[in-house]
Amino acid sequence: MAVPVFNEEKDLEPNVRRLHTHLRDTFPYSFRITIADNASTDRTPAIAARLAEELPEVTSLRLPRKGRGRALRAAWSGSRAPVLAYLDVDLSTGLTALLPLVAPLISGHSDLAIGTRLAPGSRVVRGTKREVISRCYNVLLRCTLAVGFSDAQCGFKAVRRETAERLLPLVRDGEWFFDTELLVLAERAGMRIHEVPVDWVDDPDSSVDILATALADLRGIVRMRRTLAGRRPGPVAR
Repeated sequence: MAVPVFNEEKDLEPNVRRLHTHLRDTFPYSFRITIADNASTDRTPAIAARLAEELPEVTSLRLPRKGRGRALRAAWSGSRAPVLAYLDVDLSTGLTALLPLVAPLISGHSDLAIGTRLAPGSRVVRGTKREVISRCYNVLLRCTLAVGFSDAQCGFKAVRRETAERLLPLVRDGEWFFDTELLVLAERAGMRIHEVPVDWVDDPDSSVDILATALADLRGIVRMRRTLAGRRPGPVAR
């Protein structure tokens, strides 16, 4: 379970401890939490190192460059777990969805699993601005890349290790578009994506720059349209 972080000295310790307690007390499978710090400039690296010393199932990883995609690539590439997952450190997604997220991957039913805030059964609390942006982004994906999955941006995903090994070399983005690119490539390759409705509460203190992220996502969509338009069936599709 990767937890990508950047300057999260306030939320890191209480939320990692909460996640660890939930997994230890309720999760029926063995687990490891990897705090993947991508170039934090506050006390985040020191806190992550201390948590790794105190909690036996927690490790920390320090990257010199910023980027959630880079953090996930590093954490997943270094893991030998049969199922690789990640969630945002703010724990906006209810932890009760963790088992439904990974169970279809462990059983072999699906190749990837994503939390979705846009499916029947989801319960979402967030501001109008973020709600509109999220829905518009997913409509844009359906119109431009013809995707079938409902929520590309929810920070709550899992993938079988052998699936990740096939997809990661093809994913070019190292930041916020990483998730979308991974899912688009998986869907184009005919992989099975399982969706889990989640309870999700917006973090009012989120440091994500919405405008910068939206522009980067638009550039990613344009790049992928060009790439997919000229791509012949490759090793993933085969």
